[in-house]
Amino acid sequence: MDNFDYLIVGGGAAGCILAARLAESGARTCLLEAGPRDTHPLLHVPAGFIKLMCNPKYAWLFKTEPTAETHGRAIFLPQGRALGGSTLINGLVYNRGQREDYDEWEALGNPGWRYDSVLPFFQRTETFLGSGDDRFRGRQGGLCVTENDWIHPVCEAFIQGAGELGINSNPDYNGASQAGVGYYQRTIHKGRRVSNARAFLRRAQKTGNLDVRTNARVTRICFDGSSATGVEYLRDGSGAATEVRAQREVIVCAGAINTPKLLQLSGLGPADLLRQMQIPVVKELPGVGANLRDHFAVRVVAKVRNATTINQLARAPRLWWEIAKWAVGRPSILALSPSVVHFHWRSDGSTGRPDLQGVFSPASYKAGRVGALDDYPGMSCGYWLHRPQSTGRVFVQSSDPLQDPLIEAG
Repeated sequence: MDNFDYLIVGGGAAGCILAARLAESGARTCLLEAGPRDTHPLLHVPAGFIKLMCNPKYAWLFKTEPTAETHGRAIFLPQGRALGGSTLINGLVYNRGQREDYDEWEALGNPGWRYDSVLPFFQRTETFLGSGDDRFRGRQGGLCVTENDWIHPVCEAFIQGAGELGINSNPDYNGASQAGVGYYQRTIHKGRRVSNARAFLRRAQKTGNLDVRTNARVTRICFDGSSATGVEYLRDGSGAATEVRAQREVIVCAGAINTPKLLQLSGLGPADLLRQMQIPVVKELPGVGANLRDHFAVRVVAKVRNATTINQLARAPRLWWEIAKWAVGRPSILALSPSVVHFHWRSDGSTGRPDLQGVFSPASYKAGRVGALDDYPGMSCGYWLHRPQSTGRVFVQSSDPLQDPLIEAG
Protein backbone atom coordinates (compact mmCIF):
# COMPACT_ATOMS: atom_id res chain seq x y z
CA MET A 1 0.00 0.00 0.00
CA ASP A 2 1.38 3.42 -0.99
CA ASN A 3 1.80 6.12 1.63
CA PHE A 4 2.04 9.87 1.09
CA ASP A 5 2.05 12.96 3.25
CA TYR A 6 -0.98 14.34 1.42
CA LEU A 7 -3.68 12.84 -0.78
CA ILE A 8 -5.62 15.24 -3.00
CA VAL A 9 -8.87 14.05 -4.57
CA GLY A 10 -9.61 15.94 -7.79
CA GLY A 11 -7.18 17.39 -10.32
CA GLY A 12 -9.16 20.52 -11.13
CA ALA A 13 -8.83 24.23 -10.41
CA ALA A 14 -8.05 23.86 -6.70
CA GLY A 15 -6.45 20.42 -6.73
CA CYS A 16 -3.75 21.35 -9.26
CA ILE A 17 -2.64 24.43 -7.30
CA LEU A 18 -2.62 22.61 -3.95
CA ALA A 19 -0.72 19.65 -5.35
CA ALA A 20 1.89 21.95 -6.86
CA ARG A 21 2.33 24.05 -3.71
CA LEU A 22 2.65 21.00 -1.44
CA ALA A 23 5.08 19.19 -3.73
CA GLU A 24 7.21 22.30 -4.09
CA SER A 25 7.33 22.61 -0.28
CA GLY A 26 8.89 19.14 -0.07
CA ALA A 27 5.79 17.14 0.92
CA ARG A 28 5.19 13.76 -0.70
CA THR A 29 1.90 14.34 -2.49
CA CYS A 30 -0.48 12.17 -4.52
CA LEU A 31 -3.06 13.75 -6.83
CA LEU A 32 -5.96 11.52 -7.91
CA GLU A 33 -8.05 12.53 -10.95
CA ALA A 34 -11.05 10.51 -12.15
CA GLY A 35 -10.58 11.51 -15.78
CA PRO A 36 -7.73 11.06 -18.27
CA ARG A 37 -4.67 13.21 -18.87
CA ASP A 38 -5.13 16.41 -20.85
CA THR A 39 -3.72 15.06 -24.12
CA HIS A 40 -6.63 15.68 -26.50
CA PRO A 41 -5.58 18.56 -28.81
CA LEU A 42 -8.97 20.29 -28.60
CA LEU A 43 -8.47 20.73 -24.85
CA HIS A 44 -5.75 23.26 -25.65
CA VAL A 45 -7.51 25.20 -28.42
CA PRO A 46 -9.70 27.80 -26.67
CA ALA A 47 -12.67 27.20 -28.99
CA GLY A 48 -12.29 23.43 -28.65
CA PHE A 49 -14.37 23.22 -25.48
CA ILE A 50 -17.51 23.39 -27.65
CA LYS A 51 -16.67 19.92 -28.98
CA LEU A 52 -15.76 18.36 -25.61
CA MET A 53 -18.00 19.79 -22.90
CA CYS A 54 -20.69 17.20 -23.71
CA ASN A 55 -18.22 14.31 -24.05
CA PRO A 56 -18.48 12.00 -20.98
CA LYS A 57 -14.78 11.17 -21.28
CA TYR A 58 -13.86 14.76 -20.47
CA ALA A 59 -16.88 16.09 -18.57
CA TRP A 60 -19.28 15.10 -15.82
CA LEU A 61 -22.66 15.56 -17.52
CA PHE A 62 -24.65 16.56 -14.45
CA LYS A 63 -28.19 17.91 -14.65
CA THR A 64 -30.46 19.44 -12.05
CA GLU A 65 -33.82 17.90 -11.21
CA PRO A 66 -36.69 19.44 -13.21
CA THR A 67 -38.92 21.72 -11.13
CA ALA A 68 -41.88 24.02 -11.61
CA GLU A 69 -39.54 26.97 -11.12
CA THR A 70 -37.57 25.92 -14.23
CA HIS A 71 -40.75 25.18 -16.18
CA GLY A 72 -40.11 21.45 -15.97
CA ARG A 73 -36.61 21.73 -17.43
CA ALA A 74 -33.46 19.99 -16.24
CA ILE A 75 -30.54 22.46 -16.25
CA PHE A 76 -27.25 21.17 -17.69
CA LEU A 77 -24.32 21.49 -15.25
CA PRO A 78 -21.20 20.10 -16.97
CA GLN A 79 -17.96 19.92 -14.98
CA GLY A 80 -14.48 19.04 -16.19
CA ARG A 81 -13.39 15.42 -15.93
CA ALA A 82 -9.71 15.32 -16.89
CA LEU A 83 -6.42 16.59 -15.50
CA GLY A 84 -7.16 20.30 -15.15
CA GLY A 85 -10.83 19.81 -14.31
CA SER A 86 -13.23 22.52 -15.39
CA THR A 87 -10.32 24.76 -16.40
CA LEU A 88 -10.23 22.53 -19.51
CA ILE A 89 -13.82 23.19 -20.60
CA ASN A 90 -14.75 26.53 -19.04
CA GLY A 91 -15.27 29.88 -20.76
CA LEU A 92 -11.63 30.99 -20.17
CA VAL A 93 -12.65 34.16 -18.31
CA TYR A 94 -10.41 35.33 -15.46
CA ASN A 95 -12.65 36.98 -12.88
CA ARG A 96 -11.90 37.37 -9.16
CA GLY A 97 -14.56 38.04 -6.58
CA GLN A 98 -15.38 41.48 -5.23
CA ARG A 99 -13.44 42.99 -2.36
CA GLU A 100 -16.64 43.21 -0.30
CA ASP A 101 -17.35 39.48 -0.73
CA TYR A 102 -14.12 38.48 1.00
CA ASP A 103 -14.46 41.13 3.69
CA GLU A 104 -17.95 39.82 4.47
CA TRP A 105 -16.65 36.25 4.75
CA GLU A 106 -14.19 37.32 7.43
CA ALA A 107 -16.86 39.37 9.18
CA LEU A 108 -18.97 36.20 9.42
CA GLY A 109 -16.24 34.63 11.54
CA ASN A 110 -13.65 33.34 9.07
CA PRO A 111 -10.27 34.90 9.96
CA GLY A 112 -7.87 35.36 7.05
CA TRP A 113 -10.52 35.64 4.33
CA ARG A 114 -10.69 39.42 3.96
CA TYR A 115 -9.65 40.81 0.59
CA ASP A 116 -6.30 42.17 1.75
CA SER A 117 -5.44 38.68 3.05
CA VAL A 118 -6.34 36.73 -0.10
CA LEU A 119 -5.02 39.27 -2.62
CA PRO A 120 -1.36 38.10 -2.29
CA PHE A 121 -2.47 34.58 -3.25
CA PHE A 122 -4.17 35.86 -6.40
CA GLN A 123 -1.03 37.79 -7.22
CA ARG A 124 1.24 34.80 -6.60
CA THR A 125 -0.91 32.65 -8.86
CA GLU A 126 -0.98 34.81 -12.00
CA THR A 127 1.23 36.33 -14.63
CA PHE A 128 -0.90 39.16 -15.99
CA LEU A 129 0.30 40.20 -19.43
CA GLY A 130 -1.57 43.47 -19.40
CA SER A 131 -1.33 47.04 -18.20
CA GLY A 132 -2.97 46.64 -14.79
CA ASP A 133 -1.92 48.18 -11.48
CA ASP A 134 0.78 46.05 -9.80
CA ARG A 135 -0.79 46.75 -6.42
CA PHE A 136 -3.47 44.27 -7.50
CA ARG A 137 -1.90 42.16 -10.26
CA GLY A 138 0.73 39.41 -10.29
CA ARG A 139 3.55 39.15 -12.82
CA GLN A 140 5.40 35.92 -11.99
CA GLY A 141 2.77 33.22 -11.33
CA GLY A 142 2.05 30.09 -13.32
CA LEU A 143 -1.34 31.16 -14.71
CA CYS A 144 -0.97 33.41 -17.78
CA VAL A 145 -3.79 35.94 -18.02
CA THR A 146 -4.05 38.08 -21.14
CA GLU A 147 -6.16 40.95 -22.39
CA ASN A 148 -8.56 40.55 -25.29
CA ASP A 149 -6.91 41.07 -28.69
CA TRP A 150 -9.98 40.44 -30.86
CA ILE A 151 -11.94 43.66 -31.42
CA HIS A 152 -15.34 43.48 -33.09
CA PRO A 153 -17.58 46.42 -34.14
CA VAL A 154 -20.64 44.92 -32.43
CA CYS A 155 -18.68 44.67 -29.15
CA GLU A 156 -17.55 48.26 -29.53
CA ALA A 157 -21.15 49.33 -30.10
CA PHE A 158 -22.27 47.45 -26.96
CA ILE A 159 -19.58 49.12 -24.82
CA GLN A 160 -20.55 52.51 -26.23
CA GLY A 161 -24.20 51.83 -25.48
CA ALA A 162 -23.40 50.84 -21.90
CA GLY A 163 -21.54 54.11 -21.49
CA GLU A 164 -24.58 56.02 -22.73
CA LEU A 165 -26.56 54.35 -19.92
CA GLY A 166 -24.04 55.60 -17.36
CA ILE A 167 -21.94 52.44 -16.99
CA ASN A 168 -18.31 53.55 -16.82
CA SER A 169 -15.49 51.97 -18.78
CA ASN A 170 -13.32 49.64 -16.66
CA PRO A 171 -10.37 48.04 -18.47
CA ASP A 172 -9.24 46.11 -15.36
CA TYR A 173 -12.17 44.73 -13.38
CA ASN A 174 -9.68 42.60 -11.38
CA GLY A 175 -7.98 45.76 -10.12
CA ALA A 176 -9.15 48.46 -7.74
CA SER A 177 -12.86 48.14 -8.63
CA GLN A 178 -14.99 45.59 -10.44
CA ALA A 179 -17.73 48.00 -11.51
CA GLY A 180 -18.01 49.01 -15.15
CA VAL A 181 -17.87 47.61 -18.68
CA GLY A 182 -15.01 46.41 -20.86
CA TYR A 183 -13.34 43.42 -22.45
CA TYR A 184 -12.79 40.24 -20.47
CA GLN A 185 -9.35 39.03 -19.46
CA ARG A 186 -8.68 35.43 -20.46
CA THR A 187 -6.61 32.40 -19.48
CA ILE A 188 -5.29 32.24 -23.04
CA HIS A 189 -1.65 32.64 -24.03
CA LYS A 190 -0.20 32.46 -27.53
CA GLY A 191 -3.48 31.11 -28.86
CA ARG A 192 -3.71 28.24 -26.36
CA ARG A 193 -5.85 27.57 -23.31
CA VAL A 194 -3.96 27.83 -20.03
CA SER A 195 -5.50 25.18 -17.77
CA ASN A 196 -4.47 24.80 -14.13
CA ALA A 197 -2.78 21.52 -15.01
CA ARG A 198 -0.65 23.26 -17.61
CA ALA A 199 -0.02 26.26 -15.35
CA PHE A 200 1.00 24.48 -12.15
CA LEU A 201 1.61 20.73 -12.41
CA ARG A 202 4.41 20.49 -14.94
CA ARG A 203 6.94 22.37 -12.86
CA ALA A 204 5.82 20.65 -9.64
CA GLN A 205 6.31 17.18 -11.12
CA LYS A 206 9.99 17.97 -11.65
CA THR A 207 10.46 18.04 -7.85
CA GLY A 208 9.97 14.28 -7.64
CA ASN A 209 7.49 14.79 -4.79
CA LEU A 210 4.30 14.59 -6.85
CA ASP A 211 2.58 11.39 -8.00
CA VAL A 212 -0.26 12.18 -10.44
CA ARG A 213 -2.69 9.32 -11.05
CA THR A 214 -5.35 9.75 -13.73
CA ASN A 215 -8.37 7.54 -14.50
CA ALA A 216 -8.45 7.06 -10.73
CA ARG A 217 -12.03 7.42 -9.52
CA VAL A 218 -12.10 7.78 -5.74
CA THR A 219 -15.02 5.86 -4.24
CA ARG A 220 -14.47 6.18 -0.49
CA ILE A 221 -12.48 8.03 2.14
CA CYS A 222 -11.03 5.59 4.67
CA PHE A 223 -11.29 6.37 8.38
CA ASP A 224 -9.71 5.26 11.63
CA GLY A 225 -12.39 6.38 14.03
CA SER A 226 -13.08 9.97 13.02
CA SER A 227 -9.67 10.54 11.37
CA ALA A 228 -9.27 10.19 7.61
CA THR A 229 -6.37 7.87 6.83
CA GLY A 230 -6.59 7.45 3.06
CA VAL A 231 -8.87 6.73 0.12
CA GLU A 232 -9.94 3.89 -2.14
CA TYR A 233 -10.14 4.38 -5.89
CA LEU A 234 -10.99 2.42 -9.02
CA ARG A 235 -8.80 2.47 -12.11
CA ASP A 236 -10.94 3.48 -15.11
CA GLY A 237 -14.01 3.21 -12.87
CA SER A 238 -13.93 -0.59 -12.55
CA GLY A 239 -12.03 -3.57 -11.14
CA ALA A 240 -10.69 -4.02 -7.63
CA ALA A 241 -10.29 -0.96 -5.43
CA THR A 242 -6.81 0.36 -4.68
CA GLU A 243 -6.12 1.97 -1.31
CA VAL A 244 -3.57 4.73 -0.71
CA ARG A 245 -2.82 6.32 2.64
CA ALA A 246 -2.10 9.84 3.86
CA GLN A 247 0.18 10.42 6.81
CA ARG A 248 -0.97 14.02 7.26
CA GLU A 249 -4.15 14.98 5.36
CA VAL A 250 -6.74 13.87 2.84
CA ILE A 251 -7.84 16.94 0.85
CA VAL A 252 -11.04 16.70 -1.21
CA CYS A 253 -11.18 19.10 -4.20
CA ALA A 254 -13.74 17.26 -6.31
CA GLY A 255 -16.02 20.20 -7.10
CA ALA A 256 -19.38 21.39 -5.82
CA ILE A 257 -21.18 18.19 -6.90
CA ASN A 258 -18.68 15.35 -6.48
CA THR A 259 -17.27 16.58 -3.15
CA PRO A 260 -20.51 16.23 -1.14
CA LYS A 261 -21.24 12.98 -2.99
CA LEU A 262 -17.90 11.48 -1.93
CA LEU A 263 -18.28 12.68 1.66
CA GLN A 264 -21.72 11.11 1.88
CA LEU A 265 -20.52 7.84 0.35
CA SER A 266 -17.79 7.84 3.01
CA GLY A 267 -20.24 8.20 5.90
CA LEU A 268 -20.20 11.96 6.43
CA GLY A 269 -23.53 13.72 6.02
CA PRO A 270 -27.18 13.68 7.12
CA ALA A 271 -27.57 10.51 9.19
CA ASP A 272 -31.10 9.73 8.00
CA LEU A 273 -30.02 9.90 4.35
CA LEU A 274 -26.96 7.70 4.94
CA ARG A 275 -28.96 5.06 6.80
CA GLN A 276 -31.59 5.09 4.05
CA MET A 277 -28.81 4.37 1.54
CA GLN A 278 -27.30 1.72 3.85
CA ILE A 279 -24.08 3.70 4.24
CA PRO A 280 -22.43 3.35 7.69
CA VAL A 281 -22.43 6.70 9.52
CA VAL A 282 -18.93 7.85 10.46
CA LYS A 283 -20.09 11.28 11.63
CA GLU A 284 -23.42 13.00 11.29
CA LEU A 285 -22.91 16.30 9.43
CA PRO A 286 -26.29 17.63 8.21
CA GLY A 287 -24.61 20.40 6.20
CA VAL A 288 -22.87 18.04 3.77
CA GLY A 289 -24.69 18.47 0.46
CA ALA A 290 -26.77 21.40 1.69
CA ASN A 291 -26.57 25.09 0.79
CA LEU A 292 -25.78 24.58 -2.90
CA ARG A 293 -25.75 27.99 -4.59
CA ASP A 294 -25.61 28.71 -8.28
CA HIS A 295 -25.96 31.71 -10.55
CA PHE A 296 -28.87 31.11 -12.89
CA ALA A 297 -28.38 33.24 -15.98
CA VAL A 298 -30.88 34.93 -18.27
CA ARG A 299 -29.78 35.08 -21.90
CA VAL A 300 -31.13 37.45 -24.54
CA VAL A 301 -30.45 36.78 -28.22
CA ALA A 302 -30.92 39.15 -31.17
CA LYS A 303 -30.22 39.13 -34.87
CA VAL A 304 -27.50 41.43 -36.21
CA ARG A 305 -27.60 43.52 -39.37
CA ASN A 306 -24.71 45.09 -41.27
CA ALA A 307 -22.00 43.06 -39.51
CA THR A 308 -20.40 39.62 -39.76
CA THR A 309 -20.63 37.75 -36.46
CA ILE A 310 -19.05 34.59 -35.06
CA ASN A 311 -22.05 32.64 -36.39
CA GLN A 312 -20.74 33.20 -39.91
CA LEU A 313 -17.02 33.20 -39.10
CA ALA A 314 -17.34 29.69 -37.62
CA ARG A 315 -18.51 28.21 -40.94
CA ALA A 316 -16.55 27.45 -44.08
CA PRO A 317 -15.11 29.11 -46.03
CA ARG A 318 -14.60 31.91 -43.46
CA LEU A 319 -13.58 29.32 -40.84
CA TRP A 320 -10.56 28.31 -42.94
CA TRP A 321 -9.24 31.86 -42.72
CA GLU A 322 -9.80 31.88 -38.94
CA ILE A 323 -7.82 28.64 -38.63
CA ALA A 324 -5.00 30.10 -40.70
CA LYS A 325 -4.87 33.22 -38.52
CA TRP A 326 -4.79 31.10 -35.35
CA ALA A 327 -1.96 28.97 -36.76
CA VAL A 328 0.28 32.00 -37.27
CA GLY A 329 -0.59 33.65 -33.97
CA ARG A 330 -2.99 36.33 -35.17
CA PRO A 331 -6.28 37.16 -33.39
CA SER A 332 -8.88 34.55 -34.32
CA ILE A 333 -12.17 33.17 -33.07
CA LEU A 334 -10.29 29.93 -32.26
CA ALA A 335 -8.36 31.80 -29.55
CA LEU A 336 -11.35 33.63 -28.10
CA SER A 337 -13.35 33.32 -24.90
CA PRO A 338 -17.05 32.75 -25.68
CA SER A 339 -17.92 35.78 -23.50
CA VAL A 340 -16.03 38.75 -24.92
CA VAL A 341 -17.38 41.77 -23.04
CA HIS A 342 -18.20 42.10 -19.33
CA PHE A 343 -20.28 44.46 -17.30
CA HIS A 344 -20.66 44.60 -13.52
CA TRP A 345 -23.34 46.98 -12.28
CA ARG A 346 -26.23 47.52 -9.92
CA SER A 347 -29.72 46.31 -10.81
CA ASP A 348 -31.27 49.56 -9.57
CA GLY A 349 -29.05 51.63 -11.88
CA SER A 350 -27.17 53.36 -9.06
CA THR A 351 -23.43 53.37 -8.51
CA GLY A 352 -21.72 51.33 -5.81
CA ARG A 353 -21.10 47.65 -5.21
CA PRO A 354 -22.41 45.69 -8.24
CA ASP A 355 -25.05 43.02 -7.67
CA LEU A 356 -25.27 42.00 -11.35
CA GLN A 357 -22.73 40.59 -13.76
CA GLY A 358 -23.30 40.40 -17.48
CA VAL A 359 -21.60 39.02 -20.56
CA PHE A 360 -21.86 39.95 -24.22
CA SER A 361 -20.67 38.29 -27.42
CA PRO A 362 -21.25 38.77 -31.16
CA ALA A 363 -22.55 35.19 -31.38
CA SER A 364 -25.85 33.46 -30.68
CA TYR A 365 -26.73 29.84 -30.00
CA LYS A 366 -29.73 27.70 -30.82
CA ALA A 367 -32.18 27.33 -27.95
CA GLY A 368 -31.56 24.23 -25.86
CA ARG A 369 -28.46 23.15 -27.81
CA VAL A 370 -25.08 23.59 -26.17
CA GLY A 371 -22.55 25.10 -28.55
CA ALA A 372 -24.79 25.07 -31.65
CA LEU A 373 -24.61 28.47 -33.33
CA ASP A 374 -27.67 30.01 -34.93
CA ASP A 375 -27.83 29.98 -38.73
CA TYR A 376 -28.25 33.77 -38.87
CA PRO A 377 -25.88 36.57 -37.73
CA GLY A 378 -26.54 36.93 -34.02
CA MET A 379 -25.45 38.34 -30.68
CA SER A 380 -26.09 37.34 -27.07
CA CYS A 381 -26.25 39.13 -23.74
CA GLY A 382 -26.51 37.16 -20.51
CA TYR A 383 -26.65 38.31 -16.91
CA TRP A 384 -27.05 36.92 -13.40
CA LEU A 385 -27.11 37.87 -9.73
CA HIS A 386 -23.78 38.06 -7.92
CA ARG A 387 -25.21 36.93 -4.58
CA PRO A 388 -28.25 34.68 -5.08
CA GLN A 389 -30.25 33.88 -1.96
CA SER A 390 -31.85 30.63 -3.13
CA THR A 391 -30.20 27.38 -2.03
CA GLY A 392 -30.30 23.79 -3.21
CA ARG A 393 -28.75 20.47 -2.25
CA VAL A 394 -26.80 17.47 -3.53
CA PHE A 395 -27.45 13.98 -2.21
CA VAL A 396 -26.58 10.41 -3.17
CA GLN A 397 -29.24 8.13 -4.62
CA SER A 398 -27.61 4.89 -3.47
CA SER A 399 -24.37 3.48 -2.08
CA ASP A 400 -23.15 2.90 -5.65
CA PRO A 401 -20.20 5.29 -6.18
CA LEU A 402 -20.68 5.16 -9.97
CA GLN A 403 -24.21 6.58 -9.84
CA ASP A 404 -24.65 10.34 -10.22
CA PRO A 405 -26.17 12.18 -7.26
CA LEU A 406 -29.47 14.03 -7.33
CA ILE A 407 -29.03 17.78 -7.71
CA GLU A 408 -31.79 20.10 -6.58
CA ALA A 409 -30.81 23.64 -7.52
CA GLY A 410 -33.51 25.24 -5.40
